Amino acid sequence: MTRSLKISLLGSASALLLGATAAVANDCPAVTAADMGGLTPAFPQQFELAEFQQAANCTLGFSENPQITDLNARIQGNPDLPPLAERLPAEPLVVAPYNAIGTHGGTLKGTSRATEAGTSDLLSVRHVNLVRYSDDLQTIVPNIARAWEWNDDFTELTFRLREGHKWSDGEAFTADDIVFWYEDLILNPEIYESTPGRWLFSGEPATVEAVDAATVKFGFPVPVPGLLNRFAVDYGQPFQPKHFLGQFMDKHNPDAAARRAELGFESEGEAVNFFYGPSDWTDIPTPMLRDASKLDAIGRATRPTLESHIVIDDNSQGRRLVANPYFHMVDTAGNQLPYINEIAETYAPEREVNMLRMLDGQVHWKQQSVFLDDFPVLKENEESSNITVGLAPAPGSMTYYAFNRGHSNPVLREVFGDARFSVAMSLAMDRDEMNETVFLGQGRPANALPVEPVTVGFVTEEQITRNTQYDVDRANALLDEMGLEMGSDGVRLLPDGRPFVLRLTYASQGGPVQLHELVRDYWAEVGVRVDLREVSSDEYRAAANANEADILTWKNDGVSAPAFSQDPRSAFPPFGDFFNPGPGIAWDEWKTSGGEAGVEPPEDVKKLWDLAQELTQIPLGTPESDAIGSEIVEIHLDQMIRIGTVGDIPEPYMHHNSLKNVEALTAKTYDYYWTYPYRPQQWFIAD
Repeated sequence: MTRSLKISLLGSASALLLGATAAVANDCPAVTAADMGGLTPAFPQQFELAEFQQAANCTLGFSENPQITDLNARIQGNPDLPPLAERLPAEPLVVAPYNAIGTHGGTLKGTSRATEAGTSDLLSVRHVNLVRYSDDLQTIVPNIARAWEWNDDFTELTFRLREGHKWSDGEAFTADDIVFWYEDLILNPEIYESTPGRWLFSGEPATVEAVDAATVKFGFPVPVPGLLNRFAVDYGQPFQPKHFLGQFMDKHNPDAAARRAELGFESEGEAVNFFYGPSDWTDIPTPMLRDASKLDAIGRATRPTLESHIVIDDNSQGRRLVANPYFHMVDTAGNQLPYINEIAETYAPEREVNMLRMLDGQVHWKQQSVFLDDFPVLKENEESSNITVGLAPAPGSMTYYAFNRGHSNPVLREVFGDARFSVAMSLAMDRDEMNETVFLGQGRPANALPVEPVTVGFVTEEQITRNTQYDVDRANALLDEMGLEMGSDGVRLLPDGRPFVLRLTYASQGGPVQLHELVRDYWAEVGVRVDLREVSSDEYRAAANANEADILTWKNDGVSAPAFSQDPRSAFPPFGDFFNPGPGIAWDEWKTSGGEAGVEPPEDVKKLWDLAQELTQIPLGTPESDAIGSEIVEIHLDQMIRIGTVGDIPEPYMHHNSLKNVEALTAKTYDYYWTYPYRPQQWFIAD
């Protein structure tokens, strides 16, 4: 019996136990991941309800958060709560906490630089998707969906949802909400001017069918054997509340036009994107930061969610969230999760202020925008600040630099388009000094590749280190060969005779400031002057996405093997996305416009689109898949698309010791975007 079929049968069996949801008695063992009491779930550290009751020969009763009525009253537009039995799905997901059954209450405190600047680690605390990775970062497990099945050729993927699952406002969540997401949002030119390429397959859309209220079937024009991984790691949620967003759409509401006019919206797209856009990541600014005057008339401050917490306040100083009273998880003692009542995230643009907050007990959890040079201070104050500080392995993570290959200035575009220039700039960097000065000797020189080498078998050591040696003489020779003459003041001249001066605009979220200062000095030694300018993350992204940057710099978006195989956006132009803009924006514009706009890329770069498409249609780890992956890596290195710095650097994280059920981040590879494999819904706060 396959694992997916096994869990599907278990879920079907749980449907026969609907009465258990209303049970008062509870004779089940309150097992934890540390002591499973001899129970062996189909998936690590969690059970479907019927599976748990059958394995433990018990009936699980359910208990609610004692403060949930008060918390619900703070969610604008939510009605009074029905009993817990009517709020949980008939098939809740039963979670074995790591070490202890928790207690309800408390506020999880976090700190970020600004809205959308360091907020993803707290977003991941509440995030859900159809499936997720377990904390081994190897095993995909049920989440919103309780089961899934592929057909034989990976062109159909069927998800089984949870009977009776509800949105945070109590309305039913069904397969229609997934169909609505794809047909009425993703494929709707009122919402997206053009369909996001990652939701097209060989350029064609998928089909999404609601087989019944709890079953949804995806159909694809080509095989997509790695697609399940996207739902396990992605922040883009493939479900949206049709009952709420549909009120603004003529297709779903005959009075939609009048409703839009009443609220001052000029179109369906404007009305829907007031709540949904400009991204389906849920840490973007809510309507409370867009136009709070509309909220009373609409009756909601933000769209309903399936996440563990929902935003109730959002302003320039921070955001606040409360527990979702309809959340679909319970612990093995029957307590509805999450344990933690509230999340409070406050903003401070200054790095020093964020550090002081962590040392002063004002922060429960933080990893994003904490760099290795912060580690000694945090570690030295571990005992006095009552915190735990650790290092998470992150072998694919590094700060990269990339020159804008489609620069609007034709002179710079010609220089940047010559791969010799990027190779020279790579050779001019002293990565050993970077490692010792910025990264405490914890890393090693490495290239910024489109996939994490540690997760695949096709990347060689030579590819990892090619052109990363410190060789100023060779760098100068390449620049001389390109005809970039050295001026009398030590600054080279561009082909039009102007001094070679570039602007490096950066946001501190994307990498250590000290690293940028070193790179500036290295490149000055070979005659390329770089002026540094720090901006906010939003300003950086706006300029980079508008093709106005000379140099792109951020955390490398090399991805794990499963992600690379099903969504290889890092492999082809623009080599990134809105949040991590790549150096091929003008190349991408050329492709999407059919050559009518943008800049035509070199022939080998053109191959990347086809290679990436082929990659998604072949099972990961096969000789065919490895051969395609290796060819992609070679093209990246030949063109030196991104210049790597120091890799294999562990990433610091901290948590206050009052935060319980927190496990050390020790998996082979980790990213702060991935707190959710470590099941923060079962974290709790205790003195």
